[in-house]
Amino acid sequence: MKRGYLARGSENWLLRAATVALMATGLTMASASAQDGLGTAEKPIQLRVIANSAFSHTWQSVLVPEFNKVYPNIKVTIDGVPYNEHLAKLMLEATSADPEYDVLVIDDPWTPQLAQLGALVDLKGPKVAPITSAEYDWADFNSAPLASGEWKGVQYSIPVRSNMLLMFYNRAHYKKAGLPEPTPALTWEQYFEQAPKLVQDMNGDGTVDAWAVDTFFVRDQLTPPIWQAILNANGGSLLDDKGVPAFNNEIGVAALEKHKKLLEYAPPGALGHGLQESLQTFRQGAVATMFMWGSVYKATGVDPKASTLTLKELGMQVMPVGSASAGTHRGIWTAGISAKTKQLNASWAFVEWLTSKQGEKINVSLAGSFPARKSTLNAPSEDWMKPVFSTLQESYDVAAKGRMWRIRSPRSDATQQILADEVARALAGQVSPKEALDVAAKRIAKVLK
Repeated sequence: MKRGYLARGSENWLLRAATVALMATGLTMASASAQDGLGTAEKPIQLRVIANSAFSHTWQSVLVPEFNKVYPNIKVTIDGVPYNEHLAKLMLEATSADPEYDVLVIDDPWTPQLAQLGALVDLKGPKVAPITSAEYDWADFNSAPLASGEWKGVQYSIPVRSNMLLMFYNRAHYKKAGLPEPTPALTWEQYFEQAPKLVQDMNGDGTVDAWAVDTFFVRDQLTPPIWQAILNANGGSLLDDKGVPAFNNEIGVAALEKHKKLLEYAPPGALGHGLQESLQTFRQGAVATMFMWGSVYKATGVDPKASTLTLKELGMQVMPVGSASAGTHRGIWTAGISAKTKQLNASWAFVEWLTSKQGEKINVSLAGSFPARKSTLNAPSEDWMKPVFSTLQESYDVAAKGRMWRIRSPRSDATQQILADEVARALAGQVSPKEALDVAAKRIAKVLK
């Protein structure tokens, strides 16, 4: 029979809650639960999840207890791994004869690589479809984040922590400079016209203490998406329809020149800035704008321990408009099930709950994760969510139309490292943007063959 979020049927949540209560007292459903692979009070299922260390502790402490209110007999352990070790650990899992994990949390560009190795279960296939609730509603997902877990027409993983590259701005800086606040219609030309005025003296002591922008400039895999967002906004793409590099042209060069030009209005030492440095600079009120992953919004405007800014000062929108559209870039964490798991039903119970309409709302509220479902974005439950959710929906639409994401290939990680190397050389002035992109195109063409 089909298992819903508890009992694999289309029963409503009230009925499921009653069933859970009965199960907890051992009065009913014990044998059926065991048969469904969901454990019993006497023999609980042990489930292991590998996730990024940036959010694994939060998931363990706040999400697992919520999951256990519905599935009390599935004991979930979430192991956190630093980002720079995460893919290597997933690859070991994929090739190990004795794997450790049942559920794999995967970064946006890694799904093709794991799918190619046969490491993931088809989540719409014959093993999972019969045990999926009729209430699950795949059509409720926005296409851009959902596609991050797809490869060659197969859905291998589902968004659990969505993210988009966006423009943050400090309203106080724009007011001090006598400039209008940015809008989603702001073009790159207008942005650079305003940038010199945003390099200013904020405290009135006669010394410049604030700059226009900070973002990714360092040699890092997260630096090329800034350039790519500008590229895509002007109608460019990383690959053509035949899968051949197509970014080393006039559009690509002009985009990289814009990325480099940002350094003229950035704080001293910005060439060495990545995620943490640009975040700290913006949160301390030293720059007017920041091009950054949207998920830092709550910690930047709501958490006084992390930031000096308040929600009244903080604005966020899509990146400036090019000749084709506004700009953004997709970065989605998804959850998939290991093809080697011995706990398929329990694994899907956890992934299904976490990505369901109800589970996603809990994830957003308690863990601060960004949603992928249209229904969640259309119904913000807290004040800080309202501007965020409307911007997220716009960015999903823009990304889907402009295919604003990293190269989709089993060699995606290798191609991204090449782009990181060459974009960094251009930003540092070691080579021209044209030369950097020509070298990157040649290297990536070889990698993708």
